[in-house]
Amino acid sequence: MWNTIGLGVVGLVVIWISNWIRRWRNPKCNGVLPPGSMGFPLIGETLPLIIPSYSLDLHPFIKTRLQRYGPIFRTSIAGRPVVVSADPGLNSFLFQQEGKLVELWYLDTFSKIFVQEGESRTNAAGVIHKYARSMFLNHFGAERLKEKLLPEIEQVVNKTLSEWSTRASVEVKHAASVLVIDFSAKQIISYDVEKSSESLSETYTGIVQGFMSFPLNIPGTAYNQCLKGQKKILAMLRDMIKERRASPETNRGDFLDQICKDMNKEKFLSEDFIVQLIFGGLFATFESVSAIMALAFELLSEHPSVLKEMMAEHEAILKNREDPNSSLTWDEYKSMTFTLQVILLLLLLLLLLPGLLRRALKDIPAKGFTIPAGWTIMLVTSSLQLNPNTFENPLEFNPWRWKELDSRVVSKNFLPFGGGTRQCAGAEYSRVFMATFFHVLLTKYRWTKIKGGKIFRNPVLGFGKGIHINFSEK
Repeated sequence: MWNTIGLGVVGLVVIWISNWIRRWRNPKCNGVLPPGSMGFPLIGETLPLIIPSYSLDLHPFIKTRLQRYGPIFRTSIAGRPVVVSADPGLNSFLFQQEGKLVELWYLDTFSKIFVQEGESRTNAAGVIHKYARSMFLNHFGAERLKEKLLPEIEQVVNKTLSEWSTRASVEVKHAASVLVIDFSAKQIISYDVEKSSESLSETYTGIVQGFMSFPLNIPGTAYNQCLKGQKKILAMLRDMIKERRASPETNRGDFLDQICKDMNKEKFLSEDFIVQLIFGGLFATFESVSAIMALAFELLSEHPSVLKEMMAEHEAILKNREDPNSSLTWDEYKSMTFTLQVILLLLLLLLLLPGLLRRALKDIPAKGFTIPAGWTIMLVTSSLQLNPNTFENPLEFNPWRWKELDSRVVSKNFLPFGGGTRQCAGAEYSRVFMATFFHVLLTKYRWTKIKGGKIFRNPVLGFGKGIHINFSEK
C-alpha cells in the first residue's frame, strides 16, 4: 500500500513539475509572443549571456538570436521574462512612450543597487527628471566646464600622469577609474581622497564586478559584495546629507550643497532620492570614462597612424599658443576635431551595456507581436552601430570614417549617450575629460604598452588581467 501511495505522490510531483516547465516555456500572452526561448526554469538564459566573448562585436547571445529570430525576440534573464528589440522603429517608439506604455526598469541586480525598496521606478520622469538633468548640467554642463572645470581637469590630469610616470607599470582601467571618480566626487560631494576614510574607487570597483551577476545574495558571491559596497556608500551619503542640513551656513558650492538647499522647496527631494541620484551619477562617470580610456590605450597601441595624427593635432595646439605652457582653453578643446572623432569611435565600439531597459506598463503591440504587461524590454540600440549595413566595417578602428558619413545617418543610428528622453547630461563632461587627458598625455609623455589582457564582453566590456602601460616624461 505504501509503495502505491509513494508512486502516486511521485507521479503527482512529476506531473506538477512538467506542467510548471510547460507554463514556463509558454508564458501567457493576450496575443502572439515574439519568437525565442525562455531557457531553463528560474535561471532562464542567463548563463549564455554571461559567457565571455573575446570580440568588440555584439555579444553572441544577442547576435545569434537576432540572426535566428529576427530583430524582436523573447528570452528570460535572471528569472525575468524579457523581450529584446533591435528594431529601430520600435525602439524609437518605446523611447517616446516613457511614462505611458513603458517605464524605466532594471533587472533585479540593478533594482536592488540603484532603487530603494518601495520607491517608484518612474521617479525620474517628468518634473523630477527635468530637475535632476538641470542639476547635473549646472555642475557638469558646457558653461560650467568652460568657466571652471576645464582648468581643474587639466590640473588633476597633470598631477595624475606625473605620478603614473614614477611607476614601472600602471593598470590603466583601474588607475583611470580612481582618477575619474575622485575628481567627479570632489565636484558632487567635495570628496577629498586624502582625508576620507572610505575609498570610493575601491568600493565602486567591487560594485561593478557584481552588478551584472546573478542576483544570489549569499556571503562570498560577487552580488553579495556588490550590495555591501552599495550600502557602505549610501550610508556615507546619508551622513553627509544630515551634516549639511545641520550646518546650512557652511557653503562648499558643490552639487550636494545645492540639492540640500532645494530640499526645502521641492517636495520630491527626499533623502532616499538624493542618495540614489548621487550614487548613480558617480557610477556613470566612474565606469564609462575609465573604460573608454582603457580601450583607447589598447587600440592606439595597435594603430600607430591614428596615434600619429592625434599627436600632430595636439602639437599644433601648442605651436599656435603665444605661451606654450599656458593652460588649455575652451577654443582649443573645440578645435580637437580628430581627437573628438577618435573619442566618438571609441564610444561606438565600447557598448558598455548590452541594451537599455524598460518595463511594459500594459500590453504593447509590436510589429505583429505582443509584449505582455510587466515584461522587461531590452532596447538594443547598439545593434545599429555595429551593423555593417549602417556603418561600413564597424569594428575597424578608423576615425576618418566620420568625414564620409552623413550627419543625419550618424544621429539616427548612433546613440552613445542614451536615447529618447534620457540623453546623458554628462555627455560633454565625458568628452572634455577624455580630450583633456589625451592632450596632456600626448604633449608631455611617452607611453608603452607592457602587457594587456584580452578585451571581452560578458556582456559588459572587460579587460581580462588589465592593460598595463609604462609612462615617462618627454
